[in-house]
Amino acid sequence: MKTKIILTIVSAFFAFTLNAQSKIVTATIKVYGNCTQCKKRIETALDHKGIKKAEWSPKTKELQVVYNSNKITELEIHELVANVGHDTDKVKAKDDVYASLPFCCLYRDHEMNEQDHKMMNH
Repeated sequence: MKTKIILTIVSAFFAFTLNAQSKIVTATIKVYGNCTQCKKRIETALDHKGIKKAEWSPKTKELQVVYNSNKITELEIHELVANVGHDTDKVKAKDDVYASLPFCCLYRDHEMNEQDHKMMNH
């Protein structure tokens, strides 16, 4: 019985120690894109282990991401975004992946003004 109690206490302490060591970080990352399709693509790419929350603004081109730095690095987050066709301030998307984006999402090739966005009705 004493052994069981000691094991329970040790297990609880070990679990507490692991939780205490996890480091939750918030980062703001510049991510290039144009519209709500881009927003969905970027945020979906960040539905990944270690990422708690990701929200990208088409207006500011800023991605707010909350993540556990023990499970994923900021550079890995940049790579996840670039892998779906969006450049960040640290990682450029591969040209073939970028070229496969819908026309309205091609932020390198053209500047979309507010009227263009309204016409696309995203």
